[in-house]
Amino acid sequence: MNTTNPIIFHSIATMNKAMGLPEPVHPLISLYDHADIKGDVSAIANGVILDFYKISYKESLSGKIRYGQHHYDFENGGLSFLSPHQLIADDENNGACAGLTLLIHPDFFNGYPLVKNIRNYGFFSYSASEALQLTDKEKQTILGVFDSIGDELKQRLDHFSQDVMISQIELLLNFSNRFYNRQFLTQKSTNNDLIYRLDILLNAYFSESNGLKRGLPTVQFLAESLHVSPGYLSDVLRNFTGLNAQQHIHQKLIDKAKEYLSANHLTVAEIAYQLGFEHPQSFHKLFKRKTNSSPLSYRHSLN
Repeated sequence: MNTTNPIIFHSIATMNKAMGLPEPVHPLISLYDHADIKGDVSAIANGVILDFYKISYKESLSGKIRYGQHHYDFENGGLSFLSPHQLIADDENNGACAGLTLLIHPDFFNGYPLVKNIRNYGFFSYSASEALQLTDKEKQTILGVFDSIGDELKQRLDHFSQDVMISQIELLLNFSNRFYNRQFLTQKSTNNDLIYRLDILLNAYFSESNGLKRGLPTVQFLAESLHVSPGYLSDVLRNFTGLNAQQHIHQKLIDKAKEYLSANHLTVAEIAYQLGFEHPQSFHKLFKRKTNSSPLSYRHSLN
């Protein structure tokens, strides 16, 4: 099949069929071993878009993976997470690799808190290259949860099957959250470099004289400039500064506003325009909310 367009899979059964896998026991959830794939995956080398969640554990990769802007050794296997409607790029199907993949249709969560709570797991917004690296002990923990889900799928389905699998999926996600937090901490020097580059970017942005023309910086703009996803940027900042990306922008904006106010040669309205506000009233409200003081009161306090 020669096409440059990605293939869209609306159902798990259709994807299983394309990969030469058995029809799923449950139409909304499937777990398969990569060794069981019999289909010609070269047909989807141009990428696929899924209407369901995909959680993959990969055991045998080429030794290194791209993580954000950098490459790290990848010896013990790792996890990648994709939410519905995301494109799986070429490197997702770059040759055979050992591992497991769990597919879950969003409808499987209907009636459970997880249907909304799954949005709180930031790693679903990361690109496929931002995999969760696992220590050997963490790998055993994750594989144990996969085994439990697989065992449940092999049982005869009853009224409790979905409850049990939902609990196991939540356990998998919560362990992943814990391990991602560990990874943020162990990659401290890399993430400190990301924060350093973010600060340089914001300082330059707020120092330019055409702030009103450019408007306020957005999380999307900063993430694209730093070549990471918005979710990843927010999670790194939250782990190291306690602020998400939007809060970090506001903090830098207030710091720059205080600098301008102390200089005493620009009016409050001019400062607002310099920082990118279309309306000085919006600047006034944000400054007061963040400092419990109006811009003019802050300026007078310096005298």
